[in-house]
Amino acid sequence: MNVTAGKNTIVLKKQLTSEITLMKFSALLISKKAKAGQFIVIRIDEAGERIPLTFADFDSDEGSITIVFQQVGKSTMQLADLNEGDRVLDIIGPLGNPSEIEKCGTTMVIGGGTGIACVYPIAKALKDAGNRVISIIGARNKQLLFWENELAQVSDETYVTTDDGSHGRKGFVTDELGRLIDEGRKINLIYAIGPAVMMQAVCALTEKHQIKTVVSLNSIMVDATGMCGACRVEVGGKTRFVCVDGPEFDGHQVNFKELTDRQKQYLEEEKVAVERYRDNQHRCECKK
Repeated sequence: MNVTAGKNTIVLKKQLTSEITLMKFSALLISKKAKAGQFIVIRIDEAGERIPLTFADFDSDEGSITIVFQQVGKSTMQLADLNEGDRVLDIIGPLGNPSEIEKCGTTMVIGGGTGIACVYPIAKALKDAGNRVISIIGARNKQLLFWENELAQVSDETYVTTDDGSHGRKGFVTDELGRLIDEGRKINLIYAIGPAVMMQAVCALTEKHQIKTVVSLNSIMVDATGMCGACRVEVGGKTRFVCVDGPEFDGHQVNFKELTDRQKQYLEEEKVAVERYRDNQHRCECKK
């Protein structure tokens, strides 16, 4: 079915969990160029900030792109408040370098939080390239998990972990990864996407076993074209820009401490922005 809605229109909205939202947009030109591992930048309105979001899926025949995001700040809360039929002002992309997909044997994708959606097109591309694909996904509890079945459809093996044991195995994705390694499983390549602390833990484990591990970094980003330098990270002792040099890098070369420190730079400002947005929404509701 072709998406016939106007450009940048929300053609599907689905609440995957209490905090995580899926949106499919009509974006014909972007969908024809999109590849696994790339991202877009959305601006909701003239006053809106630019929100970088990794592709969760794309369909060139349908002319659509899909994103999955967590409501963690003012802009993602505002985006989640939109509904099917609404339009955003701008969507630019595809941006960044695509995942380097090749046939290399047994591969693994590891997703945590919204990273579950980000590893899905990578798993699909790895499978299409003739690889054996093992997927590990994790969340704090069963209520925050999503797309288990979708990943299972593009994977040869799928494992699920939850911190509290409410679904799958109790523990972290690294526990399941360590178990498979200890069993003697030969893994040629791993893609890990999720919170920085999760990716760092995965890389610490895989480095000991000399397993190539690629991570997708979510540093603070402004223009997403390499001009502002806000998304700079240290990789292999050198400064790299996530928007044009990434977003994927050799996880064993990433300075995760610098990454996490920079991610915390505007926590107070973000908190104030969220409180103001909630207050404005409350006043608007009261006027109705």
